[in-house]
Amino acid sequence: MSVTLGQNAEDMKKARAKTPRKYEEKEATPPVVEEHSEAYLTQPAAHTVAMLGMQQNAQFRSVASDNDFIELIREGVPKEAMNNLMHKTGITNTEMASITHTSDRTLRRYEDEDLLPQEQSERVIELARLYSRGSEVLGGLDYFKEWMNTKLIPLGDKKPKEFLDTSLGIDLLMKTLGRIEHGVFA
Repeated sequence: MSVTLGQNAEDMKKARAKTPRKYEEKEATPPVVEEHSEAYLTQPAAHTVAMLGMQQNAQFRSVASDNDFIELIREGVPKEAMNNLMHKTGITNTEMASITHTSDRTLRRYEDEDLLPQEQSERVIELARLYSRGSEVLGGLDYFKEWMNTKLIPLGDKKPKEFLDTSLGIDLLMKTLGRIEHGVFA
């Protein structure tokens, strides 16, 4: 029995025409996925607010998600929050001035109730999120502070603290903490 290539192709076309389609073309509505935004947070916002020492501040009590932090950044974070963060993390005035891209003298001029400019507010929130996450992953704030001051080969033999002056640096440290948490990177 011999079958030529042309005949085989014709037979397959006929077979397809007789076979009913499994999927009918319908006007499809796009699938809707409903998830709570909390599923995408790296850690509860309450930990970050506590790191800033602002649990009693009405402006911070309503913070429940990253969206709320964005509004706080736009409005400005009180200098008191930065002072509390510096006290808890051991970051000096000089280091904070470098991290927030301002002078030490400018930071000292602010009163506790003064609102920081948007760029500085954003860096303060990023730092609070990082230190909150780090203390969670490494089992305590003291362990995280020690880690921040230790030269690490995967970071080019630099201290993690050296990366705090840019958003990308802070993001790199957050990703590194994620890898540590999952046992990928120690």
